[in-house]
Amino acid sequence: MGRSPITTHVLDTTRGRPAKDVPVTLATVSVADGSSWTVSGVTDADGRIADLLPVTHDLQPGVYVITFECEEYFRRTAAAYGVSGFYPKVSIHFEVKADQVKEHYHVPLLLNPYGYSTYRGS
Repeated sequence: MGRSPITTHVLDTTRGRPAKDVPVTLATVSVADGSSWTVSGVTDADGRIADLLPVTHDLQPGVYVITFECEEYFRRTAAAYGVSGFYPKVSIHFEVKADQVKEHYHVPLLLNPYGYSTYRGS
C-alpha cells in the first residue's frame, strides 16, 4: 500500500503531546513543470496528516512550502501553558531535487509557545 509523497505531523513539545486540529497547507513555490497548486488538511488526534497528496501524485523537482496555522491551537491550549503562543503561523520551505522525486518527504514540526524546529523525517 502506498502513501502520500509528502506527510507531516505536529508535536507540542511543551505538553509532550501531538498537536490536534492544526490547519496545514502545502503549496508549490517554484516547480519544474510550472504547475501551481495548494492543498490543505488538519492534524488528527495523533497530530498527523497522512494524506495531503494522493498516493498517485508525482512530485516535481522544485520548492514547496508547508504552512502550519498555530494561532488557534495556542488559544485552545493557553490554559495549559499560562501563556499564548508567539508564532501564529509557521512556514517551512523545502526543496525536492530532480533525482529525489520518487522519495517520501515527511516534514514534521516540533512546536512550543516560544520556539519550533523541524527536520526531514522518514
